[in-house]
Amino acid sequence: MAAMDEIAILLQGRNAEANRHRAWRVEAGRDLFGKWMVRVSFGRIGCRGRTFAREFASEDEARAYVRDGLRRRKGAIRRCGVEYRVIDASPAALPLLAPLRISSAPKKLEAAGPRLEA
Repeated sequence: MAAMDEIAILLQGRNAEANRHRAWRVEAGRDLFGKWMVRVSFGRIGCRGRTFAREFASEDEARAYVRDGLRRRKGAIRRCGVEYRVIDASPAALPLLAPLRISSAPKKLEAAGPRLEA
């Protein structure tokens, strides 16, 4: 898959008391053939995690898919007791993050997310 730099977001959720340390990364953009692709990686921080990709017919469909994933991360505190925070986001991702009001993490919390395999 080609490098996608249009939308890139890294979220982390940490709850040391419950031993929950999660990362969620999403990248969206056009591949070499002009199709819109969304690649999602998630898992425990420091572990390999899982990665999957989906293809979309338009940018709007890809953005809607990313938005739905972000909404699910926003509700994670109710579901599993961990609040996700924005660690890194590309400028193109900011309009997707603004309505959800997901807080940004202090710099000291930055750590590698799930390892992505090439």
